[in-house]
Amino acid sequence: MTTAGESKRAQDVMHAGAECVGEHESLRRASQMMRDLGVGALPICGEDDRLKGIITDRDIVVKCIAEGKDIDRTTAGELAGGLVWVDADTSIEDALTAMEQHRIKRLPVISNHRLVGMISEADLAKELPDTKLAEFVHRIYASA
Repeated sequence: MTTAGESKRAQDVMHAGAECVGEHESLRRASQMMRDLGVGALPICGEDDRLKGIITDRDIVVKCIAEGKDIDRTTAGELAGGLVWVDADTSIEDALTAMEQHRIKRLPVISNHRLVGMISEADLAKELPDTKLAEFVHRIYASA
């Protein structure tokens, strides 16, 4: 997990070019974007192009459909919860700690107040030694 003796940073591990769903876009639009992009989560950005939250396919099912809400009238911004993110220069160890502490599987990466990428389990699987990845997965999925 080192490059020339230095620890990797979030920007070295992230998937660059994450697309945002607008905070005023419907959940139907968010779900269509997820389908088209082949992802299970999308960052939510405001009109100022700043990160406002993240929405998952599970959020749409549990917090909208299961509650009987209309996916065409409910906006992505309405489901934006507590936001956890890291700076692009954050060490991968600190990024893992943030993900473990908040029990999240996807982590937005910010640079100069703008979204530059996302770190997902798939990204971690490519970068982490098997034992470190197993520890991470255990901590994320373990019962509280």
